[in-house]
Amino acid sequence: MSDRFERQVSRRQLLTWGLAVAGGVVGLRPRAGGAENAKASKDVARWALLSDTHIAASPKNHFRGFYPHLNLRKVTAEIAADLPDGLVVTGDIARSRGSQGAYESAKALLAPLAQQRPIYLAVGNHDNRQDLLHAFQGANADTEIVKDKHVLTVMAGPVRMIILDTLLYVNMFPGMLGRPQRTWLETYLRLCDDTPTILFLHHTPRADLLDTRRLFEIIGPCKKVKAVVYGHSHKYEFREADGLQLINLPASGYNFTSAQPVGWVEAKLTRESGEFILHAVGGNPKRDGRSTMIRWRA
Repeated sequence: MSDRFERQVSRRQLLTWGLAVAGGVVGLRPRAGGAENAKASKDVARWALLSDTHIAASPKNHFRGFYPHLNLRKVTAEIAADLPDGLVVTGDIARSRGSQGAYESAKALLAPLAQQRPIYLAVGNHDNRQDLLHAFQGANADTEIVKDKHVLTVMAGPVRMIILDTLLYVNMFPGMLGRPQRTWLETYLRLCDDTPTILFLHHTPRADLLDTRRLFEIIGPCKKVKAVVYGHSHKYEFREADGLQLINLPASGYNFTSAQPVGWVEAKLTRESGEFILHAVGGNPKRDGRSTMIRWRA
């Protein structure tokens, strides 16, 4: 897609962005004493990673024989039984076009966890950005890092997480970061320290992320970026591109083929590596409990 679809970035904007960090949780903040910034110096960060929850306003909504409400209840119960440091959901929180009702339902399902741990949400192609942010942040949303995009940076023990926004058009398949967000990312990565960094976004690189090539021009040579984690395809798989680890999370709502699991991934992250453990609550259970070890590029 040509640059005519992307905003121009002024020098003033670029200087303003600098090392801007969004410190807010997209969801309910943990209670006092929660783990939002706890254990920041420990050697291993343990996080729950979810994608494509596809929650509708009605709990009776179903697709391909799956009930996303029921699946998310199972997922949150498993996570609550052994609380990690936090959660990341890589988009498609809602079904179809998103709605206030859908996000209120998702918020209610996540609330017991959000009271104790931070939850960070990316925006997917089935999400309505404005409705999502209003439901989870209220009227007083955090100041935008990139105009009209939802971007977060999170320090998670030995690693840094950057949550990016690839929503282009609601309920349409392809996605795009866009020039302003890419410019912010390039600037941020140039100025931040060498903490191992993991990018989280919704769309599948080299498949339906329209500016994948430009993204990889930024992160390919930047050795502090170790991995890209995403959803969208409802697949669970690991790939590598130019030393970067590409981690495709399974959907929590439903799968597209019977070969794929439905569930979530437990990630144990260090400066040198990541261990990823599948927790299947539906779909194909063959890989349930299987651990995949990945060593970050040097």
